[in-house]
Amino acid sequence: MYTSQDAQLAKKILHFSCELEEGQNVLLQLVGLNGVGLLRALVKEAREMNVNPFVQIEDTEIRRMLIENGDKKFWEKQAQTDQLPLMKQMDAFVGIRASQNIYEQADVSKKANKDYSDYFLKPVHLEERVNNTNWVVLRYPSEAFAMNAKMPTEKFREFYYKACLLDYSQLHEAMKPLEERLRKTDIIQLKGEGTDIQFSVKDQNWITCFGKRNIPDGELFSSPILSSVEGHISYAPSVYQGKPFEFVKLEVRDGVVVDFDSSNNDALEEILDTDAGARQFGEFSFGLNPIIKEPMYDILFDEKIYGSNHLTLGKDYEEAPNGNDSSIHWDLVCIGADVYLDGEKIREGRKFVTEDLQGLNPENLV
Repeated sequence: MYTSQDAQLAKKILHFSCELEEGQNVLLQLVGLNGVGLLRALVKEAREMNVNPFVQIEDTEIRRMLIENGDKKFWEKQAQTDQLPLMKQMDAFVGIRASQNIYEQADVSKKANKDYSDYFLKPVHLEERVNNTNWVVLRYPSEAFAMNAKMPTEKFREFYYKACLLDYSQLHEAMKPLEERLRKTDIIQLKGEGTDIQFSVKDQNWITCFGKRNIPDGELFSSPILSSVEGHISYAPSVYQGKPFEFVKLEVRDGVVVDFDSSNNDALEEILDTDAGARQFGEFSFGLNPIIKEPMYDILFDEKIYGSNHLTLGKDYEEAPNGNDSSIHWDLVCIGADVYLDGEKIREGRKFVTEDLQGLNPENLV
């Protein structure tokens, strides 16, 4: 039916992450049939809590077909008739991403992706779900996922559950000194191979992420002052809208991307031309999960890599806003750059060097 690890994970998601109470509603969405065991565990746990589960199961090929052939009118109808009214009744949302092929949507056109983002994803998820539910999104292990991580299947499964079932309360405590520093910071600078970029975060809000919204988790984020981002930055491998990028390099002036290079410049240019906000940044974050060491072409893991930062193209989050209302949100990850807060080096490569922040180094968390 489902594994004991799935049962543990279901309890963590519904009790710790979603903080559900008796009588509340939770939407359980499975995209890809691979994760049905975890879905079963979530349904069983929800009913034992006397919580009301609403279940959606989506085949990834059918989703691709809909996105390929959808348009503004279609997605407005989907949102307004079905998904938005349902989401408005939910107290929590759990999204399991269990696709066997991360490149399933690689051939979807720019217009089709934009229509889906603007008229469905944005109103249903980025505006309603993100802002008005206790939500959590996670991947599910598979042979294909293990291949992207360059691990044997069973070793990857062990890694997956270790990262997901981390002691997030301990991690939260270790984050607090960094959060305190960041709330007093004006200028952040990243310096490393192919990277020398700075920006202001003066008076911006900071959010600690410790298993409440993503599984696995471990990040501390805000957003840069829009016009303050200046310099150049190099990112690790990434996949966005089903399109792979072995590397991405951006040149930024007055907060706007003015030049770029990547392994797929045609696709990158399409993404950057989505709207005005797609060439600006809506989030900056520290990756802090001590279990996750290397990129695996999956942003829910890669953005949590310890010793990393992501400076995100596109829309901000309401709890840490900077005015970017783009229809994209692409978490691109920079690994191992030195980090300076108002001129003081706090991280050298991937290790925090000031005494108050050393609790965030992996050897002190696992």
